Amino acid sequence: MPLFTRDLFNSVAKSRAGTKTFSRLMNEAKMESLSSKTTSAFLSHSHLDKELIEEANAFFKGLNISIYIDWMDETMPEKTSGATATKIKSKIITNDKFVLLATNNAIASKWCNWELGIGDTFKASSDKLLILPLADNRGHWTGNEFLQIYPRVEPVTKDSYSFYDNIFRVIYPDGRTKWIDEWLKS
Repeated sequence: MPLFTRDLFNSVAKSRAGTKTFSRLMNEAKMESLSSKTTSAFLSHSHLDKELIEEANAFFKGLNISIYIDWMDETMPEKTSGATATKIKSKIITNDKFVLLATNNAIASKWCNWELGIGDTFKASSDKLLILPLADNRGHWTGNEFLQIYPRVEPVTKDSYSFYDNIFRVIYPDGRTKWIDEWLKS
């Protein structure tokens, strides 16, 4: 399975973002989330992977997806509580799509696994849930058996050593594929 590595993901994201700063990208994302033309997605991720959020935002922005990031939500409770879980559940339901940034940290996170369960309940049957497996730079990805039941996004390979720029497909557990743009319209 051709997975994104952190370096490849970073490279793709930077090519999409150009020279924009993180704060400018996030402000644009907030403005786009107010527009009905942009698909919105709840981004489930480990807080240990905060450094990947700039890249994730640029990657999804290039796909015309506005991502919701819980720790950037000013209305989120300051201290984690039941109210936090209620708000996160609501955001998973109200965003158009659910994406798990499936790093090794996210796979080990109790919150990400809980969020995936909510996403499974409200998004999976309508083809609105996607896993983005992201390996470390050595290509190591722990994965989990249960992640194999969800569609995943991956870059399209040119050969065994390189990928096409900005061409991605969704791979379903049964082997079917869709271009990412087609998945976004579903």
